[in-house]
Amino acid sequence: MSSSATSIATTTPPPHSPSLSSDSDNDSPNHSSHHHQHVDLSSSIFQSYLSHSSSQQDLIKIQSFLISSRSGALSCLICLERIKPTDPTWSCSFRCFALFHLLCIQSWAHQSTTLAISRATSRAAIPDENSIVWPCPKCRVEYPKSQTPKNYYCFCGKLEDPPRDPWILPHSCGEICGNALRNNCGHFCLLLCHPGPCPSCPKLVKTKCFCGQLEDVKRCGFKNFSCNGGCRKLLECGVHRCGEICHEGDCPPCREEGVYRCQCGRVKMERQCCERYFRCEIACNKILGCGKHACERGCHEDKCGECPFQGKRTCPCGKRMYEGMACDVTVPLCGATCDKMLSCGFHRCPERCHHGPCIETCRTVVTKSCRCGSLKKQVPCYQDLTCERKCQKMRDCGRHACKRRCCDGDCPSCSELCDRKLRCRNHKCPAPCHRGACAPCPLTVSISCSCGTTHFEVPCGTEAEQKPPKCPKPCCIAPLCRHASSCKPHRCHYGACPPCRLICDGEYPCDHKCKLRCHGPIPPPIPEFTLKPKKKKSNYQTEPTPGSPCPPCPELVLRSCVGHHIGAERMMVCSNRAEFSCENLCGSPLPCGNHYCTYVCHALKRHTSKSDGITRGESCETCTLPCEKGRHPTCPHPCPLPCHQGECPPCKALIKRSCHCGAMVHVFECIYFNSMSKEEQMAVRSCRGPCHRKLPNCTHLCPEKCHPGPCPSPEKCSKKVTVRCGCQTLKKEWLCQDVQSAYRQAGCDPKDVSRNQYGFGLLPCDSVCKSKVKISDADLQLRKSKLVEEKEPDNLNNVTKRRRRRQRLQEDNNISTLQKIVSAIRRLMLLLIIVVFVTASAYFGYKCLMWLSDWMNEVETQQRRRRYP
Repeated sequence: MSSSATSIATTTPPPHSPSLSSDSDNDSPNHSSHHHQHVDLSSSIFQSYLSHSSSQQDLIKIQSFLISSRSGALSCLICLERIKPTDPTWSCSFRCFALFHLLCIQSWAHQSTTLAISRATSRAAIPDENSIVWPCPKCRVEYPKSQTPKNYYCFCGKLEDPPRDPWILPHSCGEICGNALRNNCGHFCLLLCHPGPCPSCPKLVKTKCFCGQLEDVKRCGFKNFSCNGGCRKLLECGVHRCGEICHEGDCPPCREEGVYRCQCGRVKMERQCCERYFRCEIACNKILGCGKHACERGCHEDKCGECPFQGKRTCPCGKRMYEGMACDVTVPLCGATCDKMLSCGFHRCPERCHHGPCIETCRTVVTKSCRCGSLKKQVPCYQDLTCERKCQKMRDCGRHACKRRCCDGDCPSCSELCDRKLRCRNHKCPAPCHRGACAPCPLTVSISCSCGTTHFEVPCGTEAEQKPPKCPKPCCIAPLCRHASSCKPHRCHYGACPPCRLICDGEYPCDHKCKLRCHGPIPPPIPEFTLKPKKKKSNYQTEPTPGSPCPPCPELVLRSCVGHHIGAERMMVCSNRAEFSCENLCGSPLPCGNHYCTYVCHALKRHTSKSDGITRGESCETCTLPCEKGRHPTCPHPCPLPCHQGECPPCKALIKRSCHCGAMVHVFECIYFNSMSKEEQMAVRSCRGPCHRKLPNCTHLCPEKCHPGPCPSPEKCSKKVTVRCGCQTLKKEWLCQDVQSAYRQAGCDPKDVSRNQYGFGLLPCDSVCKSKVKISDADLQLRKSKLVEEKEPDNLNNVTKRRRRRQRLQEDNNISTLQKIVSAIRRLMLLLIIVVFVTASAYFGYKCLMWLSDWMNEVETQQRRRRYP
């Protein structure tokens, strides 16, 4: 029994508690059944005891009887029948305090004593009146035959045949118990006549703790206490004191360590105080008073004593005595028979007087009989004689034979287990095999409520007719619905909890609330009351039953069309998700972000763009217009993508730009070239080589690197020019700038001088020139005209050189394409020829093989005909 049962028995709330719901009390009795139930009498029974003691730990045994009595669970262990309030009873008063029917215990005692008498008679023993006992069926405490109950008494034993009174406990006289309490304290029990043991004495007395240092007022039943201080009692050594906490009983041995001497004083050892008296392993070896022998005793404290060989001495057998013999002289043998009693106790030693012990085994041959008396034989005295005959006598149980070899007639008790089914039908008798009825099943079954707070014990075998006690505690299973905090609690029960009766008040996604009764999840039901576990797999539900979802929202709301146009709303049921079209144009922005949908009002799959945050529909028409956005930086190329949202992609078109000198053409990406500044563009267009442009005033090229604009300082050209005279006989090398200054001095612009005439006629002719044949002016003019005519084709050739190169490339491309077509046709024809050749070869090869096979078959046939005509 736990202490929780105590609180239930003494503080039971009224049957109709306002704080608990009665939904689960479907089996509660009506008003008429209350008259047949026992009233809670614990307060009246314990009133006198509680006036002196507030502790209830001593009342657990009594309260278990009260709970069983109130629940109608008191049963007799012998007959396993319910003990009614009007049945005469008897209770064990020593250990178990179990309650039995008076007739059942009388029959039990009579059977037990009769069996004891029959056992004594079978052993040919005269039974003594005081030796015949009968045991308690539960605790097996033995009672003499004289204490066999004959009359019906109350629990305290003062009133015979107590009358039935509905206001007091059944089988009780209703008076104060008055029995002497345990430990012989001199006080008496203050409870009303009650079942079970009397509790501890509640009187207040002055008492001392175990060590005697603290005096306090304690309950008489708990007057032995510890002060939790140091004991400080003087130990057995008489030197040290006890260092333990105040304790009951004798103090432990002294464990203080020190250096102590042995009894002879030769050896010093560090030992505990309780082991200070010890003996060393060194022999004494002190010379005795005779001066001839040494002390043979071990380490000892007193004197060694006199020599044991002085005085009167006898021979080893003790028949002849010698006086005045020196202690160092060996006593002579007398020569007579030893005649000492041997270990068998019947014969004497047949040897002559001798030193040392006699023989251990008596070898005298005697006639012996076995234990059962069926065999006689001569054997040595030390040897026991047993036969092989098995005893057929029945043992005390009357069920099994003795079967012991050579039994002396006093057969031992049966060693087999009884193993008969007890009356409880649940267990077998664990006692050794016996006569008569088996003892009742000593086990008890605890029957409790669902939470285990209220429970009582019944004898094994009677639990099938019992019902679980009604517990006033609230149910320990918390509701799983949303009303767990406001739901009305109900009492402890078995089975499913009652359903919640509050309004659901669940919130829909549309922010409306459900107005039906709660239909949330239901906790798993508690298993129904049962005592025996089922062998088959239980179908008990261990998981909660999920609640049904709230029905569709029935509220009326205004709902817009699928296109969400303003002014096209309709009144609809909130849970009705049907969509309708208002027949207007959609007008939603297209995914491109530049145009609007022209379809009729339709459902929109709304999504919000992360780039600009504009909500657009994905189910609208697809924009097929080209992109018309302007690019940045400014670019003459249009966007190649269709109409789209966001910025256009960078322009990857290739543009050609010649260098400043015209010698090289650069290819740039449009976005790369246009994103640069004017200065960067000029710098990028430079070929980094020498400028190939002709200077305006002379025939030389610009000596600077490729640069934009006109060549710098054309009048300061530092190139060397060969200058000749008019007849071209004299020549000199001048700087180009000197040649230009000479032309200007002569009144001629250097730009007008042709390349072939540049530098001619600037030197004056001398006498050498005159001696040569003079060429007429007409010839010179004619030569000049020829030079001009020859110069023009060169210029034409220089101008058309690139065109000729392009034409050659085009011709090469045309020729290469034609060649490719011709080569492809050749390959195809070659492939066809190979395929035809392979096919023909396979065909004719197959035909050849078939012809060869036929020819070989004919040859073989002819050979067979020749062999077997």
